[in-house]
Amino acid sequence: MIEYENLRRVNEPFFREFRRVFKETLESGWYILGKNVARFEREFADYCGASHCIGVASGLDALILSLKAFDFPNGSEVLVPSNTYIATILAILQSGLKPVMVEPHLHTYNIDPHKIDERITVATVAIMVVHLYGKVCEMEPITEIGRRHGLKVIEDCAQAHGARLKDKKAGTFGDCAAFSFYPTKNLGALGDAGAVVTNDPDCAAKIRALRNYGSAKKYYNDLVGMNSRLDEMQAALLSVKLPALNRINDHKRRLATLYHQGLRDNFIKPCIQDDFFDVYHIYNIRHPRRDELKQYLEAHDILTEIHYPVPPHRQKALQCMFMGTSYPLADEIHRTTLSLPISICHSAEDVARVIDVLNRF
Repeated sequence: MIEYENLRRVNEPFFREFRRVFKETLESGWYILGKNVARFEREFADYCGASHCIGVASGLDALILSLKAFDFPNGSEVLVPSNTYIATILAILQSGLKPVMVEPHLHTYNIDPHKIDERITVATVAIMVVHLYGKVCEMEPITEIGRRHGLKVIEDCAQAHGARLKDKKAGTFGDCAAFSFYPTKNLGALGDAGAVVTNDPDCAAKIRALRNYGSAKKYYNDLVGMNSRLDEMQAALLSVKLPALNRINDHKRRLATLYHQGLRDNFIKPCIQDDFFDVYHIYNIRHPRRDELKQYLEAHDILTEIHYPVPPHRQKALQCMFMGTSYPLADEIHRTTLSLPISICHSAEDVARVIDVLNRF
């Protein structure tokens, strides 16, 4: 059986160090906003090439806090891709704002810069881009649109740890960026965890207060905040794994190259672009008979996933909000996409078997 993911195998090389830092943290008696969080924040900011990193409880909270940092008027509009994971939409709604969806480019799956201008209104305050599957969006035209219209640019980097466009890493293009360290990410914790990265010191200071009940000084609350703090234990575990992130990304890129070269052209494969360093949190293909293909692979002991089966505008929770709207490109992507095994614990031999089975479909 070739599993889609096996988190025990993914984390097993780190078990010895995990046990060491767990013991140290347990015996320290300090479990909230201590030296482990401060250390990881420094390390991850340095890794991204950013000035500030603020550890928070989850990727969703990182998105919410990124929005709350700018005090947008209630009901303001935030542009967001129509084929994102629902967390991006929920963050906008839970911040008292209105999501306005923009269709993606059908080849990159990322927001199409050429379709952004037509969705901007006097109520628009921000563009929230999503670096989907581990590919950075076309940030140069997007940041230019943001400057021209006076909009904040917020990056959802939940799937793009270490991804680059030219020499800049995901998380350093916009005003701030949200990361998730959910266990399946290229840099994954052993539970929920997240962070906001920014080069803006005022934004960083505000998010640090907002994540801690709106308090920069204990028992003094200047802002209406929330409880969203990266756990000391998770921070320690992330510091253990962070030095291996480049190796993990490189391994996934090698497996992606095998898929690129080995799969027949009747499968729509991720596009490769000059200047883009993709990290393949997900390696997706598209096929008009996706569901049949998924069942065929499972019958051959190969497990896959679908990221994602239902686009946001068709989710029951959001249908009333987007009633009467049409997002055909998002529908097409969600109807045909299939995610293939591409984990640090998969081998070239595993991928060769997946390719062989797929090419006989």
